[in-house]
Amino acid sequence: MSKKKYFMVLDVETANNTEDALVYDLGFAVIDKKGTVYESNSFIVSDIFNGERTLMQSAYYAEKIPQYIEGIQNGLFVVKTFSQARKILLETLEKWNIEAVCAYNASFDTRALNTTQRWLTKSRYRYFLPYGTKVYCIWHMACQVICTQKNYVRFCLENGFVSPSGNIQTSAEVVYAYMTQNEEYEECHTGLEDVLIESEIFAHCLRQHKKMDKSINKSCWRIPQKTRKEMGI
Repeated sequence: MSKKKYFMVLDVETANNTEDALVYDLGFAVIDKKGTVYESNSFIVSDIFNGERTLMQSAYYAEKIPQYIEGIQNGLFVVKTFSQARKILLETLEKWNIEAVCAYNASFDTRALNTTQRWLTKSRYRYFLPYGTKVYCIWHMACQVICTQKNYVRFCLENGFVSPSGNIQTSAEVVYAYMTQNEEYEECHTGLEDVLIESEIFAHCLRQHKKMDKSINKSCWRIPQKTRKEMGI
């Protein structure tokens, strides 16, 4: 029996507001701690993408809808119902004996998946992931072992990656830009493409060989601000 641990990294794109987000794009990949990808899937959720046309116009990346439509027509994107996509994801969890499900902002992704589950089943089924599934937040991990690096703080200040309120930014886009030293990097904001860069961030965090808390912490963005304060810049 192999002792290798496998993780699932997932990412969603949503319509509606952030508190009641509905998933129209679900991407996920099975990786090991080195970031090697063993399996990946990307689904357009027909219940929302096709069934909620008005809400789709409110999607954060609504301008990408023509890109999705073209991708569906060209076979680039696979269309599934939400329940079909969930079934495939659950089968993947079991197949690979997944150690933990990981997402960059795990609080948002898991809440959006639960909200979509409840919306579509009229709350008959309330939770997307099986009870007891471990959930790791890559954002919290990165804030502890990447964004606290002095070179990261300098990178953000030199390239303007600072919020309007003056905080060092900690998004996946900025963290990946730092890792690749490409200050012009922009996320694709499609489920699977974002999963692949977030998988790299996850593996990069583990390579730091530092103790870290992998749980959800919605205030984790505050951690790197302490480093900046200590640096006096």
